[in-house]
Amino acid sequence: MVKIYYDRDVTINCLNRKKICILGFGNQGHAHALNLKESGVNVIVGLRTESQNWGIAEDYGLKVMSIPDACAQSDIIMILIPDENQTRVYYQFVHNHLTQGKMLLFAHGFSIHYSQIKPPSNIDIAMIAPKAPGYMVRREYVAGRGVPALMAIHQDTSGQALDLALAYAGGIGATRAGVIATTFREEVETDLFGEQAVLCGGITSLMKAGFDTLVEAGYQPELAYFECINEMKLIVDLIYEGGFSRMRNAISNTAEYGDYCTQEKIITNQSKENMKQILYDIQTGKFAREWILENQAGRPFLDRIRALSQNLLLEKVGGDLRAMMSWLNKEKPSAQKVPLREVDYAK
Repeated sequence: MVKIYYDRDVTINCLNRKKICILGFGNQGHAHALNLKESGVNVIVGLRTESQNWGIAEDYGLKVMSIPDACAQSDIIMILIPDENQTRVYYQFVHNHLTQGKMLLFAHGFSIHYSQIKPPSNIDIAMIAPKAPGYMVRREYVAGRGVPALMAIHQDTSGQALDLALAYAGGIGATRAGVIATTFREEVETDLFGEQAVLCGGITSLMKAGFDTLVEAGYQPELAYFECINEMKLIVDLIYEGGFSRMRNAISNTAEYGDYCTQEKIITNQSKENMKQILYDIQTGKFAREWILENQAGRPFLDRIRALSQNLLLEKVGGDLRAMMSWLNKEKPSAQKVPLREVDYAK
C-alpha cells in the first residue's frame, strides 16, 4: 500500500537546531536552499571556491562556504550535484566530516544504490526527490503550493531519520502536495528506465524517426517538424492535464481512430522486449557501470553523440520555425540572476 505524507505528518521544528548544507546551487540546489531559508531553516550553500554560482547565491542572501567548510559545520548534508561527480566530491570533501549523528541526503539514489558512495554506518541516510525541475519547486513554494516528492530511508541510526527527512521535505514545500514513500532501489530503477525507454530516449527517437520518414518520402522538413515534433507538446500537455482520456477528448475522431489503429504497429512486442532488456540492464547495474566507465574515459561517446545531434536537420529546421513563434521570445528576463548548471565539479 502506498504511503503518502502531508504537512500534517511533519514537525519542521525538529530542524530548529540543525544546520543544513546544500551542496550545489544549480537546478535543484537553488530551489532547495531558498525554500528552506524561507521556511526558517539555517541553510549553508557549499560550493567550489571557483564556482560561478557563488556570487549568485550570495545575492539571494544565502550563506556560502567551501564544500569542506560547509560540511564540517552542518548536521544535514544534501548532495545536489550531478551523479557523475558525486563520488569524487564525496570522498574528497564530504566523507571526513560525517561524524556520528549527522545525516546525508540525496535527491536521486544512483550513488548509494550502485555503491559509488559508501557512507559510514553511524549516520542517517535518506532521500528527498522532488518530481519536478528546480524552477517549479521554487515557483510552487512561492505561490504557497508545492510539488510531490519521493522519500526513502536507507539508514536510520538516530531513530529520527524519518522525522528529519519529512521535515526537510516540508521545508521545501513538498509535503504541501504529498511525499510518497519508496526505496533508493525503486526510485533509481524507475527513474532511469523512464528516462531511457520513454521520456528522453523513447520520445526523441520516435520524433526523429517520424521526421525522417516524412522527409525521406519527399515532404517539406518544415511540415514534418510541425507534425512530428512541435505538436508533441500540445499532446503531452493534454495528457499532463487529464490523462489519455483528456487528450483523446480534445483531438478529432479521425486522430483518435488512427491512434487506436496504429499504436501496436509502432510499439510492438519487440519494442516491449527491448524495454525489458533496458530495465534488466538498469536492475543488474550494467547501465551504471557503462556510465561510470564513460566518465572515467572522458565521455568520448557522450561528446561525440551530443555534437552529432546538434547538427541534425531537424534541429536547424526547428530553430528556424521557433523564430516565427513570437510567444517563445516575449518572456521577460528574471529580475534575479539564474544559477548556472553545476557541471564542472570533475575539473
